[in-house]
Amino acid sequence: MKNLMVSMVAAFALLLTQMAVAESYISGKDYHQVAYPVPVRDESKIEVIELFWYGCGHCYKFEPMVNQWMKTIPEDVDFHHQPGDFGGWVPETQLHYTMEILDVLDKGRAAAFNEYHVMRNKLRSDSKRIAFFKTLGVSEADYTKAWNSFSVKSKVNMAQSRTRSYKVTGVPAMIVNGKYRVDSRSAGSFDRMLQVVDYLVDLERTAKK
Repeated sequence: MKNLMVSMVAAFALLLTQMAVAESYISGKDYHQVAYPVPVRDESKIEVIELFWYGCGHCYKFEPMVNQWMKTIPEDVDFHHQPGDFGGWVPETQLHYTMEILDVLDKGRAAAFNEYHVMRNKLRSDSKRIAFFKTLGVSEADYTKAWNSFSVKSKVNMAQSRTRSYKVTGVPAMIVNGKYRVDSRSAGSFDRMLQVVDYLVDLERTAKK
C-alpha cells in the first residue's frame, strides 16, 4: 500500500510538472501562429522545419543542438532543413539545393557550415564552389549541371516564397506543421526553442486524433 501511495504521488507530481510546462508556452509570446498556414509535404505526419542560412553564426551554433534533438524525433514527425531566404541569400540557398540534388547533403551540410565559420571561406564564386564540391566527390561537370538546373532554381524560388509566408524576421527559426513559428527571441533561448517545438508537436498530435 505504501509503495502504491508513493507511486501515485510521483505520478501526480509528474502530471503537475507537465501541466506547468505546457501552460508556460503562450501563443503570441513563446511562439507565434502563422496567419495563413502553409501546406506541408506529408499530411500524414507532423512537419517540423528549421529555417537557416549557412552564413548565419547563430545557425552554426544552433546546429549541434538540432542534430542532438533530431535523434529524439518520433516516427510521426517529418523534419527537414529549409534555407530561410529573404531574397539576398540566393547563393547559399542554391548551394543547399545543389547538394540535395546531387545527394551529398548529409555530409555537405556540415562541410558547408565549416567552410563559412571555421575556414572563413564564403562559397560565393564558382571556383570556390567547384573546389568545395570536389571534396564531396562531385565533379565540376556534375556541379555545374545541377547548379544551373531548373529543379534547383525552382527550389530556390519555393524557399523564398515559403520564407515570406512564414513571416519570419530572422534565422534560425522553426516551423511546426506550417502553423506555428518559433525562434530564439520568442522562446528565450535555443534550448527552449526546441522545448516549445516539442510542445507544439504534441499539440498537433493531439489535434490529429
